[in-house]
Amino acid sequence: MLAEIRGLNEECGLFGIWGHEEASQLTYYGLHSLQHRGQEGAGMVVTDGETLRVHKAEGLVNEVFSQKTMEDLKGNGAIGHVRYATAGGGGVANVQPFLFNSQTVGSFALAHNGNLVNATSLKNQLEVQGSIFQTTSDTEVLAHLIRRSGTGAFKDRVKQALSHVQGAYAFLVMTETDMLIAVDPHGLRPVSIGRLGGAYVAASETCAFDLVGAEYIRDVEPGELVIINDEGIHSEFFAFSTGRAMCSMEYIYFSRPDSNIDGINVHTARKNLGKRLAKEAQIEADVVTGVPDSSISAAIGFAEASGIPYEMGLIKNRYVGRTFIQPSQTLREQGVKMKLAPVRGVVEGKRVIMVDDSIVRGTTSRRIVKMLKEAGAKEVHVCISSPPIKNPCFYGIDTSSKEELIAGRNTVEEIREMIGADTLTFLSVEGTIEAIGRPFEGEYRGQCMACFTGKYPTEIYTMEDHPYEKIN
Repeated sequence: MLAEIRGLNEECGLFGIWGHEEASQLTYYGLHSLQHRGQEGAGMVVTDGETLRVHKAEGLVNEVFSQKTMEDLKGNGAIGHVRYATAGGGGVANVQPFLFNSQTVGSFALAHNGNLVNATSLKNQLEVQGSIFQTTSDTEVLAHLIRRSGTGAFKDRVKQALSHVQGAYAFLVMTETDMLIAVDPHGLRPVSIGRLGGAYVAASETCAFDLVGAEYIRDVEPGELVIINDEGIHSEFFAFSTGRAMCSMEYIYFSRPDSNIDGINVHTARKNLGKRLAKEAQIEADVVTGVPDSSISAAIGFAEASGIPYEMGLIKNRYVGRTFIQPSQTLREQGVKMKLAPVRGVVEGKRVIMVDDSIVRGTTSRRIVKMLKEAGAKEVHVCISSPPIKNPCFYGIDTSSKEELIAGRNTVEEIREMIGADTLTFLSVEGTIEAIGRPFEGEYRGQCMACFTGKYPTEIYTMEDHPYEKIN
C-alpha cells in the first residue's frame, strides 16, 4: 500500500482472544497480520482471571513487544490494538488498549477502531460533570460513559454507554472475566469472530484468523454486543439497525486481499472493480500495470476484462524505513521515489494503463505518471478503481476537510492536467456498488459511500448545532 506516502490511513486494527493459555502470543501474531491497519503504535492487555496487565508503546508490533515483555503477559484472555493516529493525534498516551481502574465499575480495558463524531460534545459535557481525561483520544469518552452508566451488570453499563455515542466504531472491551465486542448500528467498521479449539477469537480482518489457525464463525452484526467468557458466547443488541453500511474503502483499499469482509473476499471484490473499470474506460493501450500493493488485484481484473496484458510496470521497495510513514506533504512527495520504481523494460515505448485504487491529494499520482514517462512510456492512462473522493471522512480515515482532497475542488479534467496523465478515468458510483457485490440492504445499499457521494449514514454535527441532554 501507499498509505504512508499518500496520506490515506485507516485508524487501527483490533484483535482479541478468550480461553487460550497462550493468549498473549496469539495476540502478538494477530496484531502482526493487522500491521497494515496501523503503524504508529501497538498494545495489548491480558487477563489471568484476576488481574489485567498492559503493555503498549509507539512503533511496529515487533518493536513494541520483546521476549521479556511476552513472558510477563500471561493469561487466557487478551485484546490488542495497532494504531494509526486520526482523532486525538499521536503520542504514547493515545496508544491503545486503554486500561481503566474505577471504584464503582472495577478494572476494564478498551480498544477502538473508528471515530466518534460526537466525541467533542460528549467530552465537554463529561468534563463539566467532573470527568478528567488522560488522553486526547475519542476512545476514552466511552470509558467515562461506562463509569457513569448506572449500577447494573457490566454488560448493561456498556450498552447504556453505547447509546450515547455516534459514529463508526468497533470496540473490544475486557474485564478480568469477560471479553465484549460491540459494532455501531450501521456496521461501518468490521469485526469477525472465529474459533480456535475451545477459544474464541475476534479481529478486524479474517486474515488474522488464518495466521493463528482459527476458523471463521461469523461477523458481528450492526448494533450487536457479543459477550465471551468461560461459560461461552452470548449475544445481545444495544441498538436497532436499519441495515449495514460497511465502509467501501475496506474493499477498495484498507483490507488485505486475503481477508473476507462481511462474507466478501477482498481480492475478488478488487478484481471485480478492475473489470468494471475496464468496461467503463474503454481505452486502447499496450500494457496494464497496477500501483503496488492494494491496486494489483484491480489491475489484474482490468487486464482480464480488457484483453490488454498485465505487466509489473512498477516495483515497490519493501525496505524503506518508517521515517517515511509521516503525515507531511514534503515527505509524501519525497517518499514516492523511495517507495516505487518504474520497470523501463516493461513501459518503454508503450501505451501504459496505470491502475490505482484512489486519488486523495494527487501528489503520488503526479509523480508516478512522471516516473513512467521518464522511463519511456509513450502514453500514461490513469484508471482509478473507485469514484473521486470528494468529501471528508468522519469515521476514522484521516481526510478531515474537503479542501485537502484534490477531487473536492477540481473537475476530472483539471485533475488529469494536474497529474500529467493522457487520460483519467474514475469508476462510477454505481459501478463500485455493483462490483463489490454487497447485499443491497437498507438505505445505504449495504455500504457507506460518503467520501464519494457526501451522503453520511450518521449525523455530522458540532455541539453547538446539536446539544445533548445531560448524561446520567
